[in-house]
Amino acid sequence: MMQAAPSSIEQVLLEHALAQVLTRYATVCDTRNYALLPEVFTEDCVTNYGGYTRHGIAAVHEMISTHLDGCGPTQHLLGNLEVDATSDPANVRSKIQVRAVHKGLNERSKLRYDAIGFYEDLWTLTATGWRIRERRMKMLLEIGDRSVLQPAG
Repeated sequence: MMQAAPSSIEQVLLEHALAQVLTRYATVCDTRNYALLPEVFTEDCVTNYGGYTRHGIAAVHEMISTHLDGCGPTQHLLGNLEVDATSDPANVRSKIQVRAVHKGLNERSKLRYDAIGFYEDLWTLTATGWRIRERRMKMLLEIGDRSVLQPAG
């Protein structure tokens, strides 16, 4: 469990800023607007999505597009944000729960896959705002048929 900072205007503003970036991430996934990825991750980010480690924003783009570009509609719901800014301000950490719903496309249109878990992120403040430097996804539950996750094709 994360150490909660005492409520202050600074903490509230930080939580709001991080929540905006996390919402942008969900938008990237659900709209496939990969041009927004630099507004979410640092260029040299390191991510681990269920055992798949990627280095750099281009690798994150490739990983997401490999799973979602051949998938039907998706909805990435994020909530219950916890932010730990009590230690080093250069190493702000957060944890947010995720439920990602994926519908199949074409011959898979009757199928659905839900991924339920959380993201643990390490943040850095850049000249253009907060960005995720490191991400780890912890999967808690999978429901449905993972074959709906497909590259374009």
